[in-house]
Amino acid sequence: MLHDLKTRPQAALAHLNRRQQTALTSWSAFTATFVAVRGITYAIKDNVGPFHNVTLGGEHIHHYMWGIGMVATAGGIALQDQDTKDPHTALAIVYGSGLALIVDEFAELLDLQDVYWAKQGRVSVDIAIAVIATGGSYLAARPFWHRLVKGRTR
Repeated sequence: MLHDLKTRPQAALAHLNRRQQTALTSWSAFTATFVAVRGITYAIKDNVGPFHNVTLGGEHIHHYMWGIGMVATAGGIALQDQDTKDPHTALAIVYGSGLALIVDEFAELLDLQDVYWAKQGRVSVDIAIAVIATGGSYLAARPFWHRLVKGRTR
């Protein structure tokens, strides 16, 4: 049964082409990371569980910093790609997760202030929800739109 759980996602993705697989994987990683990070930040704020802020020399390290590093790493590796037909699942996960970390603190980057819990911080949540909704809608409706376009060009 454990083997079944490991191979089932791969089998489900097998009918998608490389671009579709990486788009779905990146979107899934973005969504899961955003939800997890929001949960962890609420736990930190409410002092629940083992979570705490990361500091260096007394300065809080915002999680967008980790996200920038992840997106930069994924981009650097992608630039070195030798045009393979294999999907880059791990790279898509790193990219999607890194992007979620950046978007979750977008308001801090926009205002250059720590507004995460302030009213201005809501813009980060709004953007993330828009990305999740738009990406999910695109991925769900993609086969329909492609069949529609193919029908018109024949």
